Amino acid sequence: MCLMCYGIIKPNFLLYPCMIKKLLQRLFEPKNAKHQNAKSGNAKPKSRRKSDYAADHQSAQRIPSKAHKIDQKLISHAAIKTTEGLQKAGFEAFIVGGAVRDLLLKKHPKDFDVATNATPEQVNRIFRRSRIIGRRFRLVHVMFGDETIEVSTFRGSHDADSEHGKTADTGRILRDNVFGDQEEDALRRDFTANALYYDPSTQEILDFHHGVADIQSGTLKMIGDPSTRYREDPVRMLRAVRLAAKLGLKIDPATEAPIPQMAYLLGDVPPSRLFDEMLKLFLSGHAIESVVQLRKHGLHHGLLPLLDVVLEQPIGAKFVNLALKNTDTRVLAGKPVSPGFLFATLLWHEVLITWQRYQKQGERPMPALHLAMNEVSDVQAEKMAIHKRYSITMKEIWGMQPRFEMRVGKRPFGLLEHPRFRAAYDFLLLRCESGELPMELAEWWTTFANTSSEDRLTMLQGLPQQEQKPRRRRKKRKPFSQTPAHD
Repeated sequence: MCLMCYGIIKPNFLLYPCMIKKLLQRLFEPKNAKHQNAKSGNAKPKSRRKSDYAADHQSAQRIPSKAHKIDQKLISHAAIKTTEGLQKAGFEAFIVGGAVRDLLLKKHPKDFDVATNATPEQVNRIFRRSRIIGRRFRLVHVMFGDETIEVSTFRGSHDADSEHGKTADTGRILRDNVFGDQEEDALRRDFTANALYYDPSTQEILDFHHGVADIQSGTLKMIGDPSTRYREDPVRMLRAVRLAAKLGLKIDPATEAPIPQMAYLLGDVPPSRLFDEMLKLFLSGHAIESVVQLRKHGLHHGLLPLLDVVLEQPIGAKFVNLALKNTDTRVLAGKPVSPGFLFATLLWHEVLITWQRYQKQGERPMPALHLAMNEVSDVQAEKMAIHKRYSITMKEIWGMQPRFEMRVGKRPFGLLEHPRFRAAYDFLLLRCESGELPMELAEWWTTFANTSSEDRLTMLQGLPQQEQKPRRRRKKRKPFSQTPAHD
């Protein structure tokens, strides 16, 4: 008996046509139609059991745990819970990409991604703490505590003429919200080392493109024709350099050859994407090697303006190398790194040259510095969109540098209380170590910052007389006249 029979719910005859229509669709919809719908970005592919999709993986090499020897302790608990949740709901789910690659190299992955045949809407319904993001390709962020797992639906081959795919004249993919099966998804990935799928439930790796063998031989190889793949996404050239430097891999000759001739394609990449990739490169823990590889492959032009010119100058090269070495040391030690500080160091000599130019034109030092900072930031914004919060930090660090040379009166005490003092002080140390300023200035500020208030007064009194510049007296204003000016 239903609730309508008891009179609790009144019958609504308007609902019957919709119910009948849904019933007929379930009974008479052809099976191949469902498979075709699964290819589109709005598709909702039906979940399948493992026995149903075993045939789909015949082209993949199955590598058992005894062969790959991945340490289970290095795998994120949140990633395991995500794959378990999807598999319990009847979907395929694998830890994928860089995490599997790093696990094979006995490294602790920075983050974990999961690939599945469930659509973003289906994933969102399975996990209460999740949200759908992305425009170019929709993803789902699943949250477990303070950890976020990025879940993507298997991607299919894109069609530039379809409503779900769009390609620029240069060949760059602008939109590819196309779903597919796992084999298609593996084909769409960039490097063989990233086309690996790990199933925590069976502890097997599915390898579609001999990625495990390439990792073992220390080779970074592109899937498919490198020239075509670079046109689809020019950022892959930067990614190749970054991964080779970070993992100590050698770029395959066929993958490496087109890069110098196709470097110009980076000019077509949105500045925000370019900034994100460059940030990953410089915060990889192998920034020095990455810069060397950028120059070797001709990829540095236009990314950081005049970086190649800076590195050819004696003081500039030493300053940048000290900054990158300091960044690598902190990253590898697990210490935090400020992107604002890093980009402040990389662009400093450009600011310095522009600053000197404005002073030669007759501008006073401080106004000239602010003009230089704004000019460099504006030029940089056209090439690579540095986030506003980072550009503010950069300008604060640059603007404080002249104040370190003003060791007079209360100014040093005020500088100590500035919230960016530590970052600006570290920046000063780099300038002194590179030979731009005398080392005595860095030593004085080190002592001044770590001594008592009384000793600080003594240090100020002991400075040479030429540094104790008297303040200019203000001219006395004439008394205000009550008589109108025109009388």
